[in-house]
This record gives sequence, structure tokens and C-alpha cells, in this order.
Amino acid sequence: MTVYHSYTHGDFKLLQGQPIPFGATPVPGGVNFSIYSRHAIAATLVLFKKDAPEPFAEIPFPSEFRLGNVVSMIVLDLPNYEDLEYGYRVDGPYNPEAGHRFDRTKILLDPYATCIGGRDVWGISLREDDIYPYRGQIISKEFDWEGDRPLEIPAEDLIIYEMHVRGFTRHPSSGVNEEYQGTFAGLQEKIPYLKELGINCVELMPIFEFDELDNTRHNPFNDERLFNYWGYNTVGFYAPKAGYAATGKYGNQANELKTLVKELHKNGIEVILDVVFNHTAEGNENGPTISFRGLDNKTYYMLTPEGFYYNFSGCGNTLNCNHPIVRQFVVDCLRFWASAYHIDGFRFDLASILGRDTNGVPLTNPPLLETLAYDPVLAKCKLIAEAWDAGGLYQVGSFPNYERWGEWNGKYRDAVRKFIKGDPLVGEMVQRIQGSPDLYAWTERTVDSSVNFITAHDGFTLADLVAYNHKHNEANGEDSRDGSNDNFSWNCGVEGETDDPEINKLRRRQMKNAIAILTISQGIPMLLMGDEMGRSQQGNNNAYCHDSELSWLDWNLLQTNNDFFQFVKNCIAFRHAHPVLRNREYFTNKDYMESGYPDISWHGVYAWKPDWASYCRTLAFMLCGKHAKGGSVKDDSIYVAMNMHWESHWFELPKLPLGIKWHLFVNTGLAFPEDVCQPGTEPILTQQQGILVGDRSVVILVAK
Repeated sequence: MTVYHSYTHGDFKLLQGQPIPFGATPVPGGVNFSIYSRHAIAATLVLFKKDAPEPFAEIPFPSEFRLGNVVSMIVLDLPNYEDLEYGYRVDGPYNPEAGHRFDRTKILLDPYATCIGGRDVWGISLREDDIYPYRGQIISKEFDWEGDRPLEIPAEDLIIYEMHVRGFTRHPSSGVNEEYQGTFAGLQEKIPYLKELGINCVELMPIFEFDELDNTRHNPFNDERLFNYWGYNTVGFYAPKAGYAATGKYGNQANELKTLVKELHKNGIEVILDVVFNHTAEGNENGPTISFRGLDNKTYYMLTPEGFYYNFSGCGNTLNCNHPIVRQFVVDCLRFWASAYHIDGFRFDLASILGRDTNGVPLTNPPLLETLAYDPVLAKCKLIAEAWDAGGLYQVGSFPNYERWGEWNGKYRDAVRKFIKGDPLVGEMVQRIQGSPDLYAWTERTVDSSVNFITAHDGFTLADLVAYNHKHNEANGEDSRDGSNDNFSWNCGVEGETDDPEINKLRRRQMKNAIAILTISQGIPMLLMGDEMGRSQQGNNNAYCHDSELSWLDWNLLQTNNDFFQFVKNCIAFRHAHPVLRNREYFTNKDYMESGYPDISWHGVYAWKPDWASYCRTLAFMLCGKHAKGGSVKDDSIYVAMNMHWESHWFELPKLPLGIKWHLFVNTGLAFPEDVCQPGTEPILTQQQGILVGDRSVVILVAK
């Protein structure tokens, strides 16, 4: 029988708490508060009534309540805990050279807080001069999931749609209820659109609580304030962004997000979260003290011998991810999102940082990456790495994967961009189209290791990729020093918008070429929000700070560019219809099914004779449908001809078995609506011996 020693503090009765779990956990009659700090000498719980400027109680943790490096206590007789806000004061040495930055005058946010007040409405600072601007809140975990569970769609079958929650529906043209624009609820209203497009997985840019107002710059052209719009500056890792909820107060954001996930799952759409464990919103030594810095700076951050912050993130600090305590924090956090919110997977921003040791040196066997790969709770979650960081570590193809991690394939992006603008790159395109076996097969990884993308939030949109040779980031207020200079883009002859019909026709064809190649490549295709309707950011390739029509999706484009939307929708439907495009294992270039054709064969303007010359800009290949998914399913054969030359070429076609004919699915050289068909309605090709492929065009044929 356990006997608890009780204490009193004012009107509150205190019991020795349970050290695990960390955070604030309701228990019968009260709340269990537990925090870790190796170097602290004392801690105090600070309690507020919701929205009150001053605390109504400050309760020191009795020294007897410390177990190891954890202090915990149960506070009984609290008023309704859902009407409370809480934080901590933590005492300890202030010695930056030794890594310590304790400051008892600061009230600290609990890093395990599952709800945070203070940013309840987007763009409005409710507590600018508050002694405690970001406040931990305790919310009920009750929610009716109605039997929902993660979908566990095979990774190779995914079509990922990378999106910004606010930007997706904030524009007045979105058509959602005005009070829902820019929110989880607004996104929920657009689920029918995502289904029509053929999306079965959304990748949400950061939705952990962040402060959109921590950017102090202004647009130099109109003096409008700039924001931390993208959200890659986390304040609270366990709390959904209140400003993304239609009613982001008192825990409503949690239920609104859960409802969104449940409804997406009902419609066959998975949810991947873009998570940022490489740094926090506390910045460098000149940044604010919000949480980790005041709790145990030396544990949570990578520090130089002089006590400054290593900056492998480019954002001022770097989380000490392979310290055992920080590693456990990350694992606990992801388990929480997978269990409490039914999240299907995670994309890790600047994930190479997660493989550095406490001094920043890359590890050959990083404990955090291995732990996440083998964690029993996360066993079915997708794990996707952005396999580089701001410190120069680039690991595309070599990221420690433990047979679990996929990667944003930056080499795929660069190769396709170069190829469609006319660089002679057929040798590399052979690899990229097959799922990049040169990068992944040598370590016995599978095709779904490669997340293929041509555009993402970071960089040009697809429309801008074919309209600008150079970035135009002047409106960011950084003299255009920000954003990548290596865009591999081509403006087709004129920088920016033009009324020239021939240039606009070429740009539209180039966009179709990109989508066609993306959807017929092995691996996991990822589409950027709005690319399907030609969204532009006016040449800004780093629009992280713009909460304006520059970044919002203008739904009027759906009508203006409906021909392109139909093209993208049909290409996605074609991929869904043909399992030969969604293999998990790499091609063998052999006929192991005795079909008369290898699983993949390469061709040039002459059938069975690819041209590997260094100047060549034409490439064709054929996929044998009898080898689909390793021969486990049967499919039609598919032939793709890519002519990135500025002249037309006649492509001789491989002969088919008796009774089988080539049918035309895509010809990007034709005008709408002849450029694409609905899958299953492809007309028979008039000339079965060959086809004329126009300049800078892609043709896709299906045999049936």
C-alpha cells in the first residue's frame, strides 16, 4: 500500500505526484503536474484563471517531491481545470558560458502542454505586454472518433497534396463560410474538391502552435506587416495552432482538428504533418525565453563551448535531438499525435539535424532516427525526411533509413526541372523515372523511399517555374537575399506575366509536361497546393512571410485555368487506374513473367534503341502491365515518349501482341480538350507504327 505525504499551500492540498507522464494530467480530485530539469534547483507552479493578467496562485514544488531530475505534484481542490492556465518558474544558475540561462522572473510554458492560449485569433496579439504570453491549458481528451483509425494506405499508392491550412481557404473566393476561412473547418468543407482531384493524402504545413507575429519586418512596397506565415518556428509541440480553428479558444481547436482528421479519413484521405524538431521559436541568445531555455537550456539545445547556440537550422538554434531526454521528448510527441489525433505520418523538416550528435557531428547510427523507425506505436506511420539541413549536410539517398524512412527527393526535383527546360539529361531521367534506384536500391530500400516532387512550399510554384528565370523576393524585406538561387527554371522567353499567346501556350505545355512526368514516375508523387490550377506567387520563391493574396489560393483560378485542372485531375486518375505505375519493388529490366516484354524497356525515336548520347533530349519507355506490382496484379502496358527538344520527332512504337492496340491518353502538344482523356476512354491511335511527338511535348499511350 502506497502512502502519500500531503502538504498544503493556501487553499490547496498537495500530494507527491507521478513523474510520468510529463505535463499536466487530470487525476481524480485534481491535476498531476510533472516537469524535467537536470540543472534546476527549484520550481514553482504558476496558476492563472483563463485570460487573467495576474496569477491567482504560485505553488512551489516541495523538495521532497523531486525524484531524480523530475519534480511532480498533484494539486487537489482546484477549480475546474478547464478554466485554468498554468506555467512554471524555474530557479537555477544563470551562467551562459556553462550553458545555463535560468531566469526565475520568467513564467515558462510547459513543453508538454496540449493546448496553448495567447494566440487564439490569427494575427491578433491578445497578450502583447503580458507577463506570460503563451499559456499552457488543460483540456478534456474526450472525443467521439466513431471507430476511426489511421488508414494505412500503402505508401506507393499515395498522391500527396502539400498544403497550408490557412492559405487553402483564406481567400474570399474559396466559397467556404466566412467564419471558417483559413481554418481546419474551412479545409473540411473542401474535402469534396480533394476527392475530385484524386488526392488520398494531405501533407499539412506546420500546425503545431507558433506565433505568426514574431516577424517584425514590413513589406517595403506597401508597409504592410509581414508574418511568420508558414509556421516553421514552433512554440508548443503538443498543441494544435489555435489560430487555425474557427473558434480557437478553450480547447476548441483540438476538437476541430480531430473532426477534420476523422472526416478526411472517412473520405479515404490520410493526414501527414510537417513537423519541426530541428529548432524552436526561442532563437539564438538574443531571442525570447519561452520554454526550453528556462527549463534546462544545456539539455535541450546544441551549444558551442562558449555557450552560444549552434545554428544548423538557419533559425538561430538547434534542438539537441540525440540527447536522451530530447530524444524521448520527440518520441513522446509523435506518439501523442498518432494516438490522440490519429495522424497517419510525419514529414520532418531539415531532418538531417536529427542525425547530428550533441556537438553537431553527423552520426552513422543516429539514436533518434533508429528509435522512431522501430517505435511500436509509430510502426505504421509514414516517416518522411527532408534529408538536408542549413548546416550543409545533404543526405538525399544516404539518409539513415532503417527500412522505414522515405525522403523528399530533391534530386528528382532538380532533374525534372532541368530536363523539361531542355537540358540533355536522359541518363539521369532513367533513374528518376524508376524511383531513383541509383539513390536507394543499393541499400535494399524500396521504391516508396522516393517522394517525388517538382515544386513544394519552399521555392517556385509550378506556374512561376515556367515564367521566371530569377526569384523576385523583394517584398520579403530582405533585399532578396533570402530564398534559393538555384531554381533551374525557364521563363520561356519573357520574365513574368506576358500577353504573348505563343509564350503562354508554351508555358502551359511545360506545366503539363511536368505533371505528366510526375504522375508516371515510380515513387510517391507530391503536388503543391494550387499547382493544379496554375497558382502564382509573382516569382517569389520564399513567401514564408506573406499572409496575403500572394500566398492564399485564389479559387477563381479553378475556372480561369480549368483546362489545366482537368489535365492534372485526369493524370492523377490515370495513375490510380494503373498499378504498373505504383510498384513497390524496383524494375529488373527482365521478363520474369514470360510476357514477351521486360518489366521496363527503354526506347528512343526508334523502338528498342534508346539514344544515350550526351546531347540527346528524347527518351521513351514502356512498362509491361503483366509485371505490375511484381506480377501480382495484371494491368495494361503503358508507353511514354518525352521530347524535350525544340523540334518535333517521330517516335517509332514497340509492336504489340495480336489484337492489342495503342490508345492515346496524353499528348501535351495538343490543345484542350484533345490533350488528355478520362482514363478508360482513350481513343485508338490511328497510326500504330509510330507517333509524331511535338517539340517540348510528352505523349502517354496505353495498350489494350
